[in-house]
Amino acid sequence: MQVKKTKRRYRSVLNWALWALLAQFILINISASLHAYKLTHLRSPGPDTWTKPASKNIFARTWRLFSGVTLYRKVLTGKPSFPVSTVLLKTKNNIAVEAWYSRADSSFKGTVILFHGLMGHKGLIADEAEAFRNFGYNVMMVDVRDHGNSGGRVTTMGYREAEEVKLAYDHILQTGEKKIFLWGASLGAVEIIKAVSDYQLNPSGVIVEMPFLSLQSHLEGRARMTGFPDQPFGFLTSFWIGVEQGFAGWRFRTPDYAKNVHCPVLMQYGNRDPLVLQYETNEIYEAISTTNKKLVTYNDAGHGSFLKHDPATWNREVKAFLND
Repeated sequence: MQVKKTKRRYRSVLNWALWALLAQFILINISASLHAYKLTHLRSPGPDTWTKPASKNIFARTWRLFSGVTLYRKVLTGKPSFPVSTVLLKTKNNIAVEAWYSRADSSFKGTVILFHGLMGHKGLIADEAEAFRNFGYNVMMVDVRDHGNSGGRVTTMGYREAEEVKLAYDHILQTGEKKIFLWGASLGAVEIIKAVSDYQLNPSGVIVEMPFLSLQSHLEGRARMTGFPDQPFGFLTSFWIGVEQGFAGWRFRTPDYAKNVHCPVLMQYGNRDPLVLQYETNEIYEAISTTNKKLVTYNDAGHGSFLKHDPATWNREVKAFLND
């Protein structure tokens, strides 16, 4: 009799444990799906809440951890100090894409197309554009979907934004330009690598700064920066982004596209980048197929503009790459 009672007690405890694990699994996935939605739907206007200090209120912190933070589109105001004209492009799904185009002078050497990072816009890369103009190149600065003055309500973290790279590249190609370079930072760098692979683009060269290894690693990096546990946050959130947006988020890896990049490549990285780690940079760089490639590391630089951090090195390396 005692043995039967003991077995029933163990069975009851086991059942409760299994139900508790199931409930935890469901809650974790609900949380990941909420994070995924907020990460891919930027609100406008507002502050960048990734850098907002976490609340000390335990209930507010718990809810923020469960439901995710809100990302905001940075407001684009004004224009660069150099003259620009507005170019309007349209994706296959009729998303309006706005870009600025500026000619250097009558003796220009080619055209550089520039792409910003997540929550950025074309106005934030005006310094890089001006530097390229000073090198003698026309420039085109693009707002990708759900950023700046472009349309769209969803960002796919570079997966579908590769279409904007092709649109801009084709636009410049149709002007008769033969020498086209692509420059991108962070998200913009990933978009370029994926576009060159997906659409078999053949630019004269690409300059990519701090691209992330994968959607999962990017989310893990953002989790580290805000105090969230990077696992299982990275995997589950990338999974749910894929589910919500219709692609395999956990398989979205930059090296898979880098292996199809055969043009000259200048890759740049900051050794104090909290969002993109050294091993990610090395793996992407090794995957790039071309032998005409160079990796430049900026000492004490984080996840930001290398031109502003170390203008002498940036100008020297970029100018040498363009002239090679």
